[in-house]
Amino acid sequence: MNNISYKRHHSVGVKVGSILIGGGSPIVVQSMTNTDTADADATARQVQQLAAAGSELVRITVNNEDAAAQVGKIRANLDAKGCLVPLIGDFHYNGHQLLTKYPDCAKALAKYRINPGNVGFGKKKDSQFSTMIEMAIKYNKPVRIGVNWGSLDPELLVEALLVPQPLLGLEQPPHEEAALQPQGL
Repeated sequence: MNNISYKRHHSVGVKVGSILIGGGSPIVVQSMTNTDTADADATARQVQQLAAAGSELVRITVNNEDAAAQVGKIRANLDAKGCLVPLIGDFHYNGHQLLTKYPDCAKALAKYRINPGNVGFGKKKDSQFSTMIEMAIKYNKPVRIGVNWGSLDPELLVEALLVPQPLLGLEQPPHEEAALQPQGL
């Protein structure tokens, strides 16, 4: 064990199923399945294994209609076996359609995970994102709006790269900053 201490940021607690995240609550373990969510039995089995290994939240991919159609069955299978671990739906590009067309999916998930760069492009992006938020409100589900390099909105990424780094809260190491001076950067 190391002696490093970390200062936690103040946050508002959010309930995901029966688990409280943030707000001073203990850190929880989340895992993600690597099964095809359309295979309800295999996914439920893996969720159970992850929960038995200590996962307090389990994320599943909801990437197509076959997967969305099985989420309710997965939840029911887990409930029947006494495995109450909350399921988090990981959506890409078509989440707005899947949550609308498959209400059992929308209800069975404890939280929706949305990456803004994976919601849509151009004029459709805002309406598709809004639809997902409307579904979360309708079913009283929290939403995790995530940002990582693999799912950044391309327009936002270009804009961020054009902003001088100190404005983003990032600082250049002195030797790199000095090397950029002659180029006017």
